[in-house]
Amino acid sequence: MTVKPQITFYGDDFTGSTDAMEALSSNGIETVLFTEIPDETRLKVFNNMAAIGLAGTSRSQTLDWMDRELPRIFAWLSSLEAPICHYKVCSTFDSSPEQGSIGRAIDIGLQTFEQDVTPLIIGVPQLGRYTMFGELYARFRDEVFRIDRHPVMSRHPATPMHEADLRRHLAEQTQAPIGLVDLPSLLAGKGAMAFRNALHEFHKVVMIDVADLLSQRLAGELVNMHLGEAGPLIFGSSGVEYAYIETLRARGKLPQPAPPVPLAAEDRIAVVSGSCSPTTETQIRYASQNGFEPVQVNFEALATGVGSGQAETEVTDRATTVLKSGRSPLLFTSLGTPSSRPAGSSNENDRVGRRLGAILNRLANENDLKRVIVAGGDTSSHALKELRIGALTLRHPIPQSPGSPVCMGHRFDGSAPLELVLKGGQIGQEDFLVRIRDGAL
Repeated sequence: MTVKPQITFYGDDFTGSTDAMEALSSNGIETVLFTEIPDETRLKVFNNMAAIGLAGTSRSQTLDWMDRELPRIFAWLSSLEAPICHYKVCSTFDSSPEQGSIGRAIDIGLQTFEQDVTPLIIGVPQLGRYTMFGELYARFRDEVFRIDRHPVMSRHPATPMHEADLRRHLAEQTQAPIGLVDLPSLLAGKGAMAFRNALHEFHKVVMIDVADLLSQRLAGELVNMHLGEAGPLIFGSSGVEYAYIETLRARGKLPQPAPPVPLAAEDRIAVVSGSCSPTTETQIRYASQNGFEPVQVNFEALATGVGSGQAETEVTDRATTVLKSGRSPLLFTSLGTPSSRPAGSSNENDRVGRRLGAILNRLANENDLKRVIVAGGDTSSHALKELRIGALTLRHPIPQSPGSPVCMGHRFDGSAPLELVLKGGQIGQEDFLVRIRDGAL
């Protein structure tokens, strides 16, 4: 690249990656999100972008996968020479020592970047996520819960959150000492002193509380102040991007974003969902009463491969019939609860995501669809590869539901771009799917 980006990031799942892209692009920092490490030719297509992201799958991966894949990912990010490089994790911080280990990612990242310490920002009030005294709180509908009492995240089928103190949770995944700049210190103007104290105590991770826009801006200023001392690599949620944005805004250096072209209504779209979230369940039920046709997919067949061909043919044929009738099919594997089948391996869950993506790709191509939706963070990460999408840019933010914007999916095979939404399990009001179809944003 001839122009160095202002900020780069890697998202540990695809929905989280579009969350970071939306935060930047909707605030005037034009961003491209690649679905795999691009070659120079593809990189030059988006040479004018101020931010470059890479959407990944590490949230659902094993330690062996991380040890094998993350070093080259971090090395590529480092080669872009941005002053800020962000490893983006989910704002609910759900992870475990065996799957999606944030601690292992920190260990590998610090080693690759040859850094001694990294800041950690998880709170992002724009998404209803708040950290105080190192504990994480998250909004669910009209209430805020400590994360270990959250109705959904405390029961997550893959990585349930049983500990709200993120330092204790992270300590199960890494030996790196973890410090804290707590909210009172930050608001009292003592954040810099607390950060320096953490450095002097040889902490390798320094978490910074964020609970509102003021603490978010202060956290951004604190990180900016210590970039030279700490290094470019930062870990956290999209709170990192929002903190960066608030810092630029306070300095009068935030560019004015161009207004998005309005999103037209589509008579027909297609949706696939591998989400077990009650939030997604509510959206599926609402959509089913408002012009969508629900089509249940045999999870076990897709997960094991036994009978998968027949199951895929049946749901594809049914969805095609729905589309030809002028309606929108909504293919789902679950309504609010995991499959009754015992939890499968990560490989099986990955396979479900890929097969849902293959079904969606066929429906889009054979029925000339302009817009599609994938629901579920892990599902999106694997489904998108089957859609042959090489890069994403922001098509239209969704103010009512930040975190899962409408994206423009770019293909490098010469075929037309595709409007798509990668919806995180916890994202959106009950009418989310209907609004996307109708362009009512």
